[in-house]
Amino acid sequence: MDPARFAAACEAALTGDRARQGIGTLGERSLHAALKEYFRCPGDETEVPVGRFVADIRGPGGITEVQTRDFSRLRGKLEHFLPLGPVTVVYPIPALKWLVWLGEDGSITPRRKSPKQAQACEVLPELSKIKPWLGHENLRLCLVFLEVEEYRLQNGWGNNGKRGSTRYERLPLALLGELWVRSLSDYRLLLPAGLPEEFTAKEFAKAGKLSPKKASFALGTLREAGAIRQVGKRGRAFLYGRNTERG
Repeated sequence: MDPARFAAACEAALTGDRARQGIGTLGERSLHAALKEYFRCPGDETEVPVGRFVADIRGPGGITEVQTRDFSRLRGKLEHFLPLGPVTVVYPIPALKWLVWLGEDGSITPRRKSPKQAQACEVLPELSKIKPWLGHENLRLCLVFLEVEEYRLQNGWGNNGKRGSTRYERLPLALLGELWVRSLSDYRLLLPAGLPEEFTAKEFAKAGKLSPKKASFALGTLREAGAIRQVGKRGRAFLYGRNTERG
């Protein structure tokens, strides 16, 4: 972890052509570009053709893919890249988020701190989309905890247009931490804080601040990785516990 180098990567991503084109014109590429610059090592190449795919970074240490959303896009790449050597998937988590609202009239609100606190477990529903590769010896996952400034269009419903609104852009501000998953046993690190030894899906969802649907996908991922197991039932609800049998 190197906050100073990450700050330099952010500066590089948010200056020049990107700054002139304006916020949102490149989707979330400012965040993607900053992470790609941060993880690029001397001797690495970026945007490298590998078969019919393009790798974000390729070098002596293997391939690095920065994924800011929708892991289903990784399926084809992982199938092709993993037999070639180490593959690191980088996923950003907004541990500290500032919200800025963009009105339809062109107005911009002063930023305010979001009350939501993201946890590592929020990646689990996305990982459910690549479950067949979780146990591959060449797969690595790096969760990057960031301070970000998020711009949202005030185009939703309700009196203030915020419910169901569209995320316009996320700008990285600072690196707060990293969590690496290098083996199946490391998936235990993705369990939400405050879980009892045995828990239901509802308790898991509450601890992880996940919707019931996302909690269901998350539990499936953890079971696939062997981090948890079903230990019985409490009433009509399945009961889960940490799997202590895996090293």
